[in-house]
Amino acid sequence: MSNLLKGNKYEWEIVIGLEIHAQVKSNSKLFSNSSTAFGSKPNSQVSLVDAAMPGMLPVINSYCVEQAIKTGIGLNAEINNYSVFDRKNYFYADLPQGYQISQYKFPIVGEGKVSIDFKDGSSKDIRIVRLHLEQDAGKSLHDQNPTKTYVDLNRSGVALMEIVSEPDIRSAEEAGLYISKIRSILMYLDTCDGNMQEGSLRADVNISVRRPGEEYGTRCEIKNLNSIKFIKQAINYEAKRQIEILEEGGIIEQNTLLFNTNSGKTRPMRSKEEAHDYRYFPDPDLLPLEIDQKVIDKLVKSIPELPDERKRKYVEEYNLSNYDASVLTADKSVSDFFDRVINSDNLLKDSAKIVVNWITSELFSLLKENNIEIAHSPISPEHLGRMVKLIKEDIISGKIAKDVLIEMFESKAGPEIIIEKKGLRQLTNTNEIENIVDEVLQENKKMVEQYLSGKDKLLGFFVGQSMKKSKGKANPKILNDILKIKLSKKN
Repeated sequence: MSNLLKGNKYEWEIVIGLEIHAQVKSNSKLFSNSSTAFGSKPNSQVSLVDAAMPGMLPVINSYCVEQAIKTGIGLNAEINNYSVFDRKNYFYADLPQGYQISQYKFPIVGEGKVSIDFKDGSSKDIRIVRLHLEQDAGKSLHDQNPTKTYVDLNRSGVALMEIVSEPDIRSAEEAGLYISKIRSILMYLDTCDGNMQEGSLRADVNISVRRPGEEYGTRCEIKNLNSIKFIKQAINYEAKRQIEILEEGGIIEQNTLLFNTNSGKTRPMRSKEEAHDYRYFPDPDLLPLEIDQKVIDKLVKSIPELPDERKRKYVEEYNLSNYDASVLTADKSVSDFFDRVINSDNLLKDSAKIVVNWITSELFSLLKENNIEIAHSPISPEHLGRMVKLIKEDIISGKIAKDVLIEMFESKAGPEIIIEKKGLRQLTNTNEIENIVDEVLQENKKMVEQYLSGKDKLLGFFVGQSMKKSKGKANPKILNDILKIKLSKKN
């Protein structure tokens, strides 16, 4: 499938690189022991270091370093034994030092790659340039007073991992898949909670357009996007904006942009800076970070099963499609839920596709409708597994199972209790089903005549009427067989 965009005159290719800012999952900040808890009272988690009081010196948080190394391993990246913290100089009201402690030429993690999967079963590698550690800035609050801006420094000094990709992404869809994959890896590793609503994961998008085969165009950077939906909207709008300018004979100015989620448009924030504008130099208060290879080897052994490994297992052991396996492994809590369903009964390993369908369609729908995460699902994995087994054993039909699932969601009861209490056990007695079919055919003689005259589609009508009369409990296969036999005898 082509990713080319059609302008009024030419076809254009979008070129996208992403800088993902992932907050390190740790109890304290990168260079101080202040808490990182979200939602606390403004300026209640600010040490003298975070507030840049004179004479205060940063002390590296070794746990944050380990979290960055683990993330690098999960991104199939090179871990650098030697890295340097630099001062990145710029002046914002919410940056009390007047500089940010970051990394530039010598990051803690070097080149890596991740693979993204498409619905058609194909995949694509996105190269990663580096992952570096840096401290977050504070937050300027513009909506507290009509004439003043307030500053909350709770976020100041929180550890961030900036994951920078090569410009390998060619569409908004690919960008969404890439961010979802990075988020998934981080959550499997437990190095970031992945909560985009709280700002734990956000991205800057570098975007340009070019005619296919030409050199890269001038790029613009869209800052601080914390929703995959908005990232995709921003990319599509900005690409079309640049194409219109170029086709009218204009030039693209290299700007840093903001995306207005209400209007769906980008707007200039400032001229785009280059590295030399920040006057990077090694931070004199921090020694270079030298990591023993034994430490790295130990962390390699602690890495859990990651999305690609689980996906491979689902495809090879459970015969799931590449796409179904990708959907399951995109979110660790979904994958964990699926594993618990399958492991609740070994017989379900042969019914993995059925389990996937019940999770990703019916259960997802109920959870979304009630704004509940799957980790807090009222339906336990064991109960869902027993329900699927009851369908396989012809105790209940798929149609009845949908009603059972809703009741399980509301009452948290097991499927067997609900089936017995409500008399939902599937009707498999052929004599009883024959009696129901006889009644339906007797009550619809004209329809029978039309069926016999060649209107074969009326079979569905008879099935529907019979199911209605059985209150949805007749076994569909047995019912269909009996109907066909009885109708054939009337010829």
